[in-house]
Amino acid sequence: MDRVRHIGHTGSIGGRRRLGGVLAALVLAAGALVTVGGATAEAVGAGATAAVTATQANLVKNPGFESGLADWTCSGGSGRPVTSPARSGSAALKATPAGSDHARCAQTVAVRPGSSYTLSAWVQGSYAYLGASGTGTTDGSTWTPAASGWQQLTTRFTTGADTTSVTVYTHGWYGQPGYFADDVELSGPGGTDPGDPIPGAPDGLKAGTATSSSVTLSWNPVGGATGYHVYRDGSKVQAVSGTSATVTGLAPSTSYRFEVTATNATGESPKSAAVTGTTAAGSGNGPGVPKHAVTGYWQNFDNGATVQKISDVQSQYDIIAVAFADATATRGAVDFTLDPALNYTEERFKSDIAAKQAAGKSVVISVGGERGTVTVNDATSAANFADSVHALMRKYGFDGVDIGLENGIDPTYMTQALRALSAKAGSKLVITMAPQTIDMQSTSAGYFRTALNIKDILTVVNMQYYNSGSMNGCDGKVYSQGSVDFLTALACIQLEGGLAPSQVGLGLPASPRGAGSGYVSPSVVNNALDCLAKGTGCGSFKPARTYPDIRGAMTWSTNWDAANGSAWSNAVGPHVHGLP
Repeated sequence: MDRVRHIGHTGSIGGRRRLGGVLAALVLAAGALVTVGGATAEAVGAGATAAVTATQANLVKNPGFESGLADWTCSGGSGRPVTSPARSGSAALKATPAGSDHARCAQTVAVRPGSSYTLSAWVQGSYAYLGASGTGTTDGSTWTPAASGWQQLTTRFTTGADTTSVTVYTHGWYGQPGYFADDVELSGPGGTDPGDPIPGAPDGLKAGTATSSSVTLSWNPVGGATGYHVYRDGSKVQAVSGTSATVTGLAPSTSYRFEVTATNATGESPKSAAVTGTTAAGSGNGPGVPKHAVTGYWQNFDNGATVQKISDVQSQYDIIAVAFADATATRGAVDFTLDPALNYTEERFKSDIAAKQAAGKSVVISVGGERGTVTVNDATSAANFADSVHALMRKYGFDGVDIGLENGIDPTYMTQALRALSAKAGSKLVITMAPQTIDMQSTSAGYFRTALNIKDILTVVNMQYYNSGSMNGCDGKVYSQGSVDFLTALACIQLEGGLAPSQVGLGLPASPRGAGSGYVSPSVVNNALDCLAKGTGCGSFKPARTYPDIRGAMTWSTNWDAANGSAWSNAVGPHVHGLP
């Protein structure tokens, strides 16, 4: 989103940044990546106790590939042992990407729940990645674009409460030369090697207490299980060690399908019989957000689009994001001032917001845009952000905040800021996001991590499917913007990466003048929504399942929509509101 027709934004995704975005896309296709390094087994002294020795021992089997590819699996036959170069011993791994395969070599390692681990490996060559997936906590990533000699990659992670195994892996990038890896090490407490039978499916699943945003579940214990996975509408949303869970981040007055599986070190059981849980109606006097909603950005500036007052915003828009708040001299804090070019008084602005809310709409203040420079990267700036946004909510009557930052986001402190704001504003707070495509390619990316961190208070993520270039879809294939496949395959990453369907929206320009690239006709937007919600209207990519609760669509902007005869909202609005 841009104050000057979004044209300048096109350049920001060209060249090196665009390659970085495509590389980031690989993270989802390969599994969440982790950042690495660690203590070696040799670091354990001769006099160390048995407990210390167990903690420091390398848990990776055949870490130096001295036994060929024993205990390792490489995609598409991409890996092989070589004698040179070898960092130590007599062998190393060479893996060569081919076609769309990125030469992933992986090994599953037994670990203990709730324990800390250090992962490291030495790599050489082009675009070498190292990672661990299935940690049960937030995964990270590390990689090097080039290493002419041996270079060590390092990260640490902590396993989840029911995590008994993780998968460590290396990979390269398609279209790039092969890479080498040697001396892969995972240090930390060893787990029990798989061998016990996989537990049976849980029975007795029941839906209990429901609020407007959560449903409580319970089920019978399963013999041999060390944990359980909870699924909502087919997607895993929680991992727990007991026989109950509360699923949060749900939409009011909405029915969800829940299933549960039992897990141990050997594997995961079939799913239980499904039950349906329905959330309660929203409470309070505010408008709330409908099950299927249309979001539009209102421009507080004149850049050639139709100048509007809030009262002029088309009736199809359920959430109106006022663009933008401005950074202040106080780090993390924002303020808002009406642009004099709009000839709009503050009193009229406030009354127009109130009128929209009386009509059932939500109005939020948007922070960011292409030129937004708000920085939230420590506890002080997080507190300043929460305090200043809450002050704007009280002053103008905003229902919440939109995070539209396009210059990076610190997930730790933005999470802290939004939770502090939620504590001030209460349960009716509306939080929306408008990340770029590159920001939602991996669950390790800052935006995606923030969204997952605040799932229980997050309203919707309307990713910008424009000014992007090509990106990977959830199937690992590369898709170009401007097609149904681009919208559906990239939305699938969010839908399968942990967000609820009700928290996913499709963000598109309202007209060709609204963005530098990526405009599609409203019919393409509607087809993509149908594909995701109903399995119809798809292109070559068809999701493995449907997401009938998908929230809806967003556009930049209501002003460009008005300049184009409101063609976007007149076509997309009724379609969104008519979804199942």
